[in-house]
Amino acid sequence: MSVGRRITSDDQLARLLQIGIVLEEVVEARAYHHYRSLDAALDDDVEELLEHAATESAEHRERLEGLIEDLDVQSVPFDEIESLVEARYGRTQPDDFDGVLYDQLCNEETAYKFYDDLIAAIEESDAEFSVDRTELLDTLRAIRNEEAEGAKAVTEIMEGR
Repeated sequence: MSVGRRITSDDQLARLLQIGIVLEEVVEARAYHHYRSLDAALDDDVEELLEHAATESAEHRERLEGLIEDLDVQSVPFDEIESLVEARYGRTQPDDFDGVLYDQLCNEETAYKFYDDLIAAIEESDAEFSVDRTELLDTLRAIRNEEAEGAKAVTEIMEGR
């Protein structure tokens, strides 16, 4: 999801962080979907990748929720944020991709791009936020880097096949 412009307020930042939470929920749900849908002969590397993706997404959600709690805002209703994410990412289902790994790679790359755009928008903004800017950017950069590592891990498994 392209953030597209500078962030000018706590409310706008909170909404974007909530979008990140929903994206993480999508990644987690899809990883669990694939894990449950595959047979018992699941490749150990793929099984570990899916378990890690689900766990990491839950951790990312908690970190994003912590940032939102530190902002001086009223939360946007969850169903409104979910509909925004659904409109952008709900066009595909987990089974629409040619294999579990392609779907997981798409999820990791989508999340990476979202965080990369969000970081750029924050860096371009001269707005004062009620959360420490350094902490905010450090958290988002760490999450973005973990998404990049996830995409790399998927690619390595794909190349090893």
